[in-house]
Amino acid sequence: MINRIRDIRKQKGMTLAEVAAACSPATTAQTIGRLETGMRNLSLAWMNRIGGALGVDPETLVKGDAQRPTQVIARLTEAGAESLSSPRDAILPTELVDGGSLVCLSIETSQGEYRSGDQLWMRQVSPADASNLVNRDVLAPRSGGRFAFGRLIDRQGTLVGLLPPGIGQRQIVIDNPAWLAVAEMLVRKL
Repeated sequence: MINRIRDIRKQKGMTLAEVAAACSPATTAQTIGRLETGMRNLSLAWMNRIGGALGVDPETLVKGDAQRPTQVIARLTEAGAESLSSPRDAILPTELVDGGSLVCLSIETSQGEYRSGDQLWMRQVSPADASNLVNRDVLAPRSGGRFAFGRLIDRQGTLVGLLPPGIGQRQIVIDNPAWLAVAEMLVRKL
């Protein structure tokens, strides 16, 4: 098994002290450093604590010797594509914010900026946070196991107004949805 804690920590831009403070319960930077370098055994309990502090699934902290993770090898800047000083593992953003979980919307028919075959990864949030989501694409549950998807354009009391992405679509108003899911990441095959 290969320990990936240092790679993930650096990709997140966190110091040893920041990771240590974010652990629950908090620990020391020295302990995190020893776990990163293999000077201390990485138990399942430590994986859960460090995974929570870094906002990743604990199983991403280690990889098997035979596994070859997807690598970030370049970055696109104003000057064009540039190589990185060294490749790093690409980490799927799965951190949970305020207990929200990720859900996925599969796009089967091209509409607006979305194409057939796209996957839209979305984070579930409380409807109380709707005022922070205005002009963002959201998915909302409706009665009878149905859903509504569109740009959040209005919020009045318990009413949420969504404008679907298709041309000529009418606003959909939902009263008191159980949750909202805001678009976080678009996955598109080329």
